[in-house]
Amino acid sequence: MGGGLIMKMNCWEYQKCGREPGGANVRKSESCPSATETRLHGVHGGMNAGRACWVVGGTFCPDKVTGSFALQYETCSGCDFYQYVKNAEGDHFLPSAALLKKLNGV
Repeated sequence: MGGGLIMKMNCWEYQKCGREPGGANVRKSESCPSATETRLHGVHGGMNAGRACWVVGGTFCPDKVTGSFALQYETCSGCDFYQYVKNAEGDHFLPSAALLKKLNGV
């Protein structure tokens, strides 16, 4: 058996939105930014920003573009998936400020 990283459930899998690249609800290049944001790949064991979607602006959750981090955070922090990741990660859950620094290359 290989010793590769085991990926955990990502937001698009949990929400079943079909907005990942090649997903059922993607028309042309309309993949959700959380599914394509590579700077957060591996955070909380997710693919791209799939387990840190709340810090990525312009996500398609639930069915519309949500805007910047500042505009969407209140909604996202009450999301079932956010709570799922926060509970699953426990003491290893990274605060949004740390994720934003990683996203911005700081």
